[in-house]
Amino acid sequence: MKMKMPDVSVESGHCLEDCGSEYIPILRSGGSTDIGFRTSMEDVYVCVDNFMEDYGLKSYIDGPNAFYGVFDGHGGKHAADFACHHLPKFICEDEDFPRDIERIVISAFLQTDSAFAEACSLDAALSSGTTALAALVIGRLLVIANAGDCRAVLCRRGKAIEMSRDHKPMCSREKTRIEASGGYVYDGYLNGQLNVARALGDWHMEGMKGRDGGPLSAEPELMTTKLTEEDEFLIIGCDGIWDVFRSQNAVDFARRRLQEHNDPAICSRDLVDEALKRKSGDNLAAVVVCFQQQPPPNLVAPRPRVHRSFSAEGLREIQSFLDSLEK
Repeated sequence: MKMKMPDVSVESGHCLEDCGSEYIPILRSGGSTDIGFRTSMEDVYVCVDNFMEDYGLKSYIDGPNAFYGVFDGHGGKHAADFACHHLPKFICEDEDFPRDIERIVISAFLQTDSAFAEACSLDAALSSGTTALAALVIGRLLVIANAGDCRAVLCRRGKAIEMSRDHKPMCSREKTRIEASGGYVYDGYLNGQLNVARALGDWHMEGMKGRDGGPLSAEPELMTTKLTEEDEFLIIGCDGIWDVFRSQNAVDFARRRLQEHNDPAICSRDLVDEALKRKSGDNLAAVVVCFQQQPPPNLVAPRPRVHRSFSAEGLREIQSFLDSLEK
């Protein structure tokens, strides 16, 4: 499924407005994780600023090519580790890459899910699931693919633009899809078991998935935009981050930190540490990708027009009175 976006708000559509055609983003990134208040760690992330070079491909792209991902595991870490390793490989191994990128990314999610099902059939100890959010930068094109409740938020000149939609079972669109696939939502949980509507893995859970489909989907939802000079950075976080941050709040927080130190790796750690201070009860993972070499600029608010409280005649009377005091 693809989602399109208008210039700011998230609605049905395809792409943000394209402006600044000569702009080439300069990528810097960093990520951070923390076990939080859980007894085990099931979140992983990946940052690859030069995707093709790292995977041994010849680049035919003018500008950057990069891959970033956050994987939030449940029922164990195996699915998250598997997806983190295999998803980017399935993308770059497609013979049409980097052309037809949207089809390739969707196919790679489904291939990763099927490959993990095969791995679990050989070793039942691997059985687990994971949400997945991947971000690709191909030249000026930013592609976000999401299956689950991780979230990507773009900072465009200080304004938060959500580049993904949380796939919760109670979301009306997801609930309709679930019920059409033979599932149900009980107390906010898919089939009374999972609090996400899309995920990779979970093949061991009865009634969730089958070779002919099922209520738990691994197909990602895509959003794309052409990056411009106004795009400052991207935040990718697991749901533990967004449990305690609203999107604009996270952008404001990260922007202040980047203005202080201009380091995306430190900024990702700042976000995780702040989520811990705010008592997030989950594992935590965050990735920050900067699109400029410089820190975010200070935004100068337009000066409001001055509205007089006195009439011109009243001002003249006051001036006349002040003049009389000087005599």
